[in-house]
Amino acid sequence: MLITLLRRLVLVLLTATVPFSAGAASQYVLKFATLAPTGSTWMNLLQAWGDEVEHRSEGRLVFKFYPGGVQGDEPDVLKKMRFNQLQGGAFTGYGIGRMYSPSRVLELPFLFRDVDEVDYVRSQFTEQFQDGFRDNGYELLGWMEVGFVHMFSTHPVDSIEAMRSRRVWLWQGDPLGQAFFTASGISPVPLSIVDVYTSLSTGLVDTVYCTPLAAIALQWFTKTKYVSSISLTNGMGGLVVSKRFFDSLPPDLQALLRETGQATGKRLIDATRGDNEKSLGELRRRGLQFIEPGQGMSEPELLELRDRAAAELIDSNYIPAVVFDRTRALLDQYRSAGTGSGTSAAP
Repeated sequence: MLITLLRRLVLVLLTATVPFSAGAASQYVLKFATLAPTGSTWMNLLQAWGDEVEHRSEGRLVFKFYPGGVQGDEPDVLKKMRFNQLQGGAFTGYGIGRMYSPSRVLELPFLFRDVDEVDYVRSQFTEQFQDGFRDNGYELLGWMEVGFVHMFSTHPVDSIEAMRSRRVWLWQGDPLGQAFFTASGISPVPLSIVDVYTSLSTGLVDTVYCTPLAAIALQWFTKTKYVSSISLTNGMGGLVVSKRFFDSLPPDLQALLRETGQATGKRLIDATRGDNEKSLGELRRRGLQFIEPGQGMSEPELLELRDRAAAELIDSNYIPAVVFDRTRALLDQYRSAGTGSGTSAAP
């Protein structure tokens, strides 16, 4: 009698737990970090991406977002991805370089004249770069863009020579930024991006580089008075998840994540370009002064500076020579065809 009762009890417990276990196993949670603040265009579009994926997967794949750098700087996010504490993130080129550095050819200074050139070269490399990410343990779902990067400073900076006397921020651990400053003869102050605002307040740094949109979103513009009228580079980015997480998904959810990630990246690029244009006007309205280039900033001199920085990155194989050479060839081909909108890197 007692044995029969125990058997019935075990059967009831097993029956009660099966639906729960099956349901729990069928739901995948993608913990996704970004530096984008809550309420920003970036974060709103990322949230819309998460909502779409949850709806179309009928709740089987859900995002849990960590905005505003609450999970730390991008190297911190990558470390947490390696330990599966996070599964993905929206990264700038700085973080991208730690996953697959050749893709940062898209950020070499003074390389692209307009956004059409950026789009063309990126499209030619996308398949190759996706394979590179995958080989290194990541899945590139979609490209993003932070936009054309300008120097923001507390004092007028109209030349490389003037920058040498300033306390210029370097995103700590960034080989591309270091190569540019080395080629320019500038000794920067390496800091995590999360420390920049405070460092501008204390005077530890007085010159930083970012896009107009980022300067407003991060409030760096409140600590600076001047903006370079020419841009250094076009800042890229990407929507990335760990390959371990991606491979754990059933094929239909992999396809959904790829499709929606690519579409979200396109929306982010379009929105970022529009917001950067608006931000330029907002910076002028707030009284920031745009500084025109002075002596030593002619096109031939800037291209020579670019090539010196590229040579250092090629020597270290951060950007292989074959990737740089193909980029130059693609640009020559594109320019020879005479296409492009003429949307300039400078305001």
